[in-house]
Amino acid sequence: MKKIKTTEAVGNVICHDITQIIKGEKKDVAFKKGHIVTEEDIPVLLSIGKDNLYVWEKKEGMLHENEAAEILCKICKSDYMSATKVKEGKIELIAAEDGLFKIDIEKLRKINSLGEMMIATRHSNFPVKKGDKLAGTRIIPLVIEQKKMDEAVKLAGDKPLMEILPFIHKKAGIVTTGNEVFYGRIKDTFGPVIREKLAEYNVEVLGQKILSDDPKLITEAIKDFIKEGAELIICTGGMSVDPDDTTPTAIQNTGAKIVSYGAPVLPGAMFLLAYYNDALPVIGLPGCVMYAKRTIFDLVLPRVMVNDKITLEDIANLGHGGLCLSCDICTFPNCGFGK
Repeated sequence: MKKIKTTEAVGNVICHDITQIIKGEKKDVAFKKGHIVTEEDIPVLLSIGKDNLYVWEKKEGMLHENEAAEILCKICKSDYMSATKVKEGKIELIAAEDGLFKIDIEKLRKINSLGEMMIATRHSNFPVKKGDKLAGTRIIPLVIEQKKMDEAVKLAGDKPLMEILPFIHKKAGIVTTGNEVFYGRIKDTFGPVIREKLAEYNVEVLGQKILSDDPKLITEAIKDFIKEGAELIICTGGMSVDPDDTTPTAIQNTGAKIVSYGAPVLPGAMFLLAYYNDALPVIGLPGCVMYAKRTIFDLVLPRVMVNDKITLEDIANLGHGGLCLSCDICTFPNCGFGK
């Protein structure tokens, strides 16, 4: 840093916090370190008694925190995101569209391991709405080596660390199974729950077919919905291991490839995910979705709505954080469930 007359400091960067004290009124930081001096600042600085200032003396190979913050922002930012103005080496990213937020977690970890810089984010694979805060980036010191920022850029590669996949308008068919519902012994309470959850993503429901436990009828119903243009099939009921629970067999008989029957999530252990023609999701939902406020369906549905293919490994990874605590006041997705 170097000493400079305050009257000649416009455009220079202050190297330390400057406190303003007005007896009986104020004692606070008037100018933070990293502040770039403007013409309007000069009278204030002189009134504080600062005839001279220590300002940052730019050296070859060093970057000011604001310059470095812009680099971090560029590493992270992609389509459907906006960035706040840089302030004290910090920039925040904001969602500009509803969608699924995804992060390259491994690259994020490597860049945060470099030191003197940080990127803090929401969790990956969770839905966001326009205006939601996604991430904050910051440089820790006032200045940082250019070569360290170059290393961060190299680790990031050609693709931004973060992306938002906008939700896709889909058509869905609901297949509800169970002799108890089909013969009118009990009222169907599954359908309304599914419709409500699909409405969160503006899904067009083509219809709901209520069937007995005959696997042939269930298979035919799934195929009929596909012929009608359904891009998502949701089967409710018949997902346990009782003799009358034939839905998994019926899904398999459509020719759909089952990714997983069972998931390390509570509520939702008897969940089934399959893909018909390797693209169209066919989902088997266990009974817990009827009565539990949040279940595995809430973790999987956002990814289905952006055509983000879910693998067996993805399902297995849900085990860490896959225990819903059934809080009295549900704050999902702003909680630990599924993370």
